[in-house]
Amino acid sequence: MTAAVKGCELCALLAEGGDSGDSVVWSNGRVAVLLVDDKDYPGFCRVVWQDHVKEMTDLSPAERGALMDVVWQVEAVVREVMAPEKINLASLGNMTPHLHWHVIPRYLDDAQFPAPVWANAQRATPTPVLGARAALLPALRAALALRLASPLH
Repeated sequence: MTAAVKGCELCALLAEGGDSGDSVVWSNGRVAVLLVDDKDYPGFCRVVWQDHVKEMTDLSPAERGALMDVVWQVEAVVREVMAPEKINLASLGNMTPHLHWHVIPRYLDDAQFPAPVWANAQRATPTPVLGARAALLPALRAALALRLASPLH
C-alpha cells in the first residue's frame, strides 16, 4: 500500500485498523476486508483496494482479478456463516477515492428488503433476530481470516 493520504477517511481507517466499530479483518497490503459496524446488517463487509484508485479499469487485469477474488471469497464466507437469503454486491464509491465493494447479507425480514439497504426502511427487524445475527460475528471474523490466509491471497 502506498502512504496514507491525509484527510482520506478510508486511508485513516485502514491505517488504524478500524474506527467507529468498523474493523479490519484481513489485509495483504493491496486489499483489505473490513467488517462494517451496522446494527441493522450484521455481517456487512467491505473489500477495499488500499491505494487511491477510482475505477476498476485503472487496475491492471491481474490487480482486478486479485480484488475480485477477495470479493468472491468474502461473499462465500458470509453466505456460509450468516446464511442470508441473498447477498448484495455493490461498488459505488462516489465520495471515496478507493475502489471498494460492499458485501451485504440480506434477509426477507431485514428493514429494507427487497430494496437496497440504502432505501427507506419498510419494517423493523425484530431485535432478537438482529441479536442472533450479531452473535455470529465472531465466527464470521474467524472464518474470513482463515479463508483469506491461504497463500493465494
